[in-house]
Amino acid sequence: MSMQYSIRQIGDVTILDLNGRIVLGEVLAFGHNTALALHELVRDLARKRSNKILLNLENVTYIDSAGLGELVTCLTTVRNQGGQLKITGATKQVDDVLRITRLSSVLDLQPDENSALRAFSLAHGRSTSAA
Repeated sequence: MSMQYSIRQIGDVTILDLNGRIVLGEVLAFGHNTALALHELVRDLARKRSNKILLNLENVTYIDSAGLGELVTCLTTVRNQGGQLKITGATKQVDDVLRITRLSSVLDLQPDENSALRAFSLAHGRSTSAA
C-alpha cells in the first residue's frame, strides 16, 4: 500500500501530512494509478509553492534507512532552493530512530505544529534583519 499524504497551507508554510510508512520502495499515493516519491513531491513544492515546508510525521508508523535518506534528500532539496524544511509530530518510534542515527542534529525537529510555525517566523525575522 502506498503512503498517503495531504497538503495544507497555513500562511506561507506548506504542510505535508504524511500517513503510513517511509520505507524503501514505498511511494506516495498521488492521483489515479500514479505514484510519486516523497523527495520528488517536496522538490516540486519547493520550486512552485513554498520555501517553507513542514513535514508532519504524526501518522507515520515506521521509517527505515531508505526513509531516513528520503528525509535528508528533502532537506537538501529545500535548502538548495533557498527554503527551510522542518519536521513535527514524530512518533516515539520515528523519533527514537532519528535520535539514534543522530539525524536529529541535522533535521529541524519541532515538538508540535505551533512551535514549527513560530520557528519559521523566527527564522524569517532573523534573515530579514540580517539583510
